[in-house]
Amino acid sequence: MGYNIAVVGATGNVGQEMLNILAEREFPADEVFAIASRRSLGREVSYGDRTIKCHDIEQFDFSKCDFALMSAGGDVSKEWSPKIAATGCVVIDNSSAWRYHEDVPLIVPEVNADDIAGYTKRNIIANPNCSTAQLVVALKPLHEAAGIKRVVVSTYQSVSGAGKDAMDELWNQTKGIFVTDEPEPEHFTKQIAFNCIPHIDRFLDDGSTREEWKMVAETKKILDPKIKLTATCVRVPVFVGHGEAVNIEFEREMSADQARDILREAPGILVVDKREDGGYITPVECVGDYATYVSRIREDSTVDNGLAMWVVSDNLRKGAALNTVQIAEAMVNRGLVKPRETV
Repeated sequence: MGYNIAVVGATGNVGQEMLNILAEREFPADEVFAIASRRSLGREVSYGDRTIKCHDIEQFDFSKCDFALMSAGGDVSKEWSPKIAATGCVVIDNSSAWRYHEDVPLIVPEVNADDIAGYTKRNIIANPNCSTAQLVVALKPLHEAAGIKRVVVSTYQSVSGAGKDAMDELWNQTKGIFVTDEPEPEHFTKQIAFNCIPHIDRFLDDGSTREEWKMVAETKKILDPKIKLTATCVRVPVFVGHGEAVNIEFEREMSADQARDILREAPGILVVDKREDGGYITPVECVGDYATYVSRIREDSTVDNGLAMWVVSDNLRKGAALNTVQIAEAMVNRGLVKPRETV
């Protein structure tokens, strides 16, 4: 007997990736249901080599499902996740709605899979921010080896992290510039084509943005509350794939060669680090892959026990859809959720 899965927000970028990944990884599902708003009722979406029709979230019976993979935004999740969880269906949410609740586990399976057991308090598990997910996958094995004191990270985040409308804006602005149409920002605060915008999410009182605050708070919750982290998050004119320049200060000595060897053995990571032209991974090369790639590993002589590295991942996959499916897989493998018998 397999599991019944509801993908909520199935018409969005991440929802469609969830459906793709469930099929690619051959998740043990008997039924997969695409769920969206009423205006998308009956719309067809792809699930592997099949086409399935969307159900209306307000009319759908979640009691027949074992998992609900949520990617419909924070407001929808705040309203619907508790209702869905109350039916006995485990909610794995991709929004920021539940990440900072003490009684909701925030999970990256390669990093803190044991924390999944805390899901029973609300029957909800949170998925971290896309930029945090790839970062902590790379930090975890190094932290275990030498103890991380401080991290300075600058992100180069693709527009897909802001949704389909943001991707359309980059495409339309790029085309328009070549025919001398003046770019008109709509989704972004400034022109995104051929530009970089050091502003993701809203500004906070201390001058940081909420995206930067998320990386700090989530890294502490997932990995270690003692780690000090500062982030500068930048939106760049790339469609898919986030890059991060990461500087790490350790408690104990860690050479570049040691770090390279440790990362090569770590789950979810591929090291591509040749000190030659093209001997590193860029965002366009990671699209469609499951791995978090690490390149440019080198020692930082300006601090004791310092390293710098470059981290790249497909934000729609590891940063969102893949991580969500991996959480469900971990629950199945640990026997935490059994398929419900349906009449």
